[in-house]
Amino acid sequence: MAAGIEAEKWWRPAVFAEKIPHLQRRARLLADLRGFLSGRGYLEVETSALQTSPGMEVHVKAFETQLYTPDRMENARRFLQTSPEIAMKKLLVAGVPKIFQICQVFRNAEGSPLHRPSFTMLEWYAAGMEYRDLMKEATDLIRHCAGGKKILWGGKTSDPASDWQMISVAESFQTYAGIDLGAVLEDVDAFAAAARAADVPPHEGDGWEDIFFRVFLEKIESHLGHPAPSILYDYPASMAALSRKKPEDPQFAERFEIYICGVELANAFGELTDAAEQKSRFEKAMTEKKEIYGEDYPVDMDFIAALEYGMPDCSGIALGVDRLAMLLSGAEDIALVTAGG
Repeated sequence: MAAGIEAEKWWRPAVFAEKIPHLQRRARLLADLRGFLSGRGYLEVETSALQTSPGMEVHVKAFETQLYTPDRMENARRFLQTSPEIAMKKLLVAGVPKIFQICQVFRNAEGSPLHRPSFTMLEWYAAGMEYRDLMKEATDLIRHCAGGKKILWGGKTSDPASDWQMISVAESFQTYAGIDLGAVLEDVDAFAAAARAADVPPHEGDGWEDIFFRVFLEKIESHLGHPAPSILYDYPASMAALSRKKPEDPQFAERFEIYICGVELANAFGELTDAAEQKSRFEKAMTEKKEIYGEDYPVDMDFIAALEYGMPDCSGIALGVDRLAMLLSGAEDIALVTAGG
């Protein structure tokens, strides 16, 4: 909303009028997303937002609640989903090969022109699809939604109809920061020295990923996504999350992100199917979370059991619907593309 307007006054007609053209563009976007994916054989699903495990990201804080039995005599710890990923992957195990979901997700302690504590996510998964094929499908989807028009946002222009920039994470560090990422993998001291040489001094106590993000945010992100969208691919294996390591180069993982006008729009994986490795990664992430924030979340052992039963080779992607609506409508604040305050 315009600067100085109190959030609780959003419902006043004169204030809400600023939102209307952005909400109209958002409505067309939602129809385009559903039409594109349904046309490619994807089944729309809706899984529960209430989960035993909200997500295993170290730095994402979930909303926590209690689930009571009907007699209110017993309760269990539950969370609002930070992503529908785990629930959707169970559907892949169940035998549904192509699925998508547009839903609300919840992340506490967030708020900015690009972040809200509840926002709309699109996720889609395809069994048997390689992550490079998913890059092409995501490109096709965004071109479809843009309708042949250039995106003008934040003083930058991006043309989805043109050839997209395909750049690996290692190439981006070399090109925009002058850092040979391969030479400093898993070496905090060497990475810190390289960051200082790039005029991004680390903070005391920074770990490897802290330095990575300092350099990325200061030197790289603003260059991505213009004059055409960018696909940033092959993250270091330590940042694989739920993606599998590249068979031909296990120092890196089958993970990519999409950027438009310097804004991160989507995060995608060639999905990890190994149950033991996934459980180990979850436990490591929660140990780190406990050390940093003094809290952790339970591992969804039903998901681990599903992986043990057998999830097919697949790829999946999460795309921020509100952010894409912002980019397509030119909104400068995410609040403009959401109906409430």
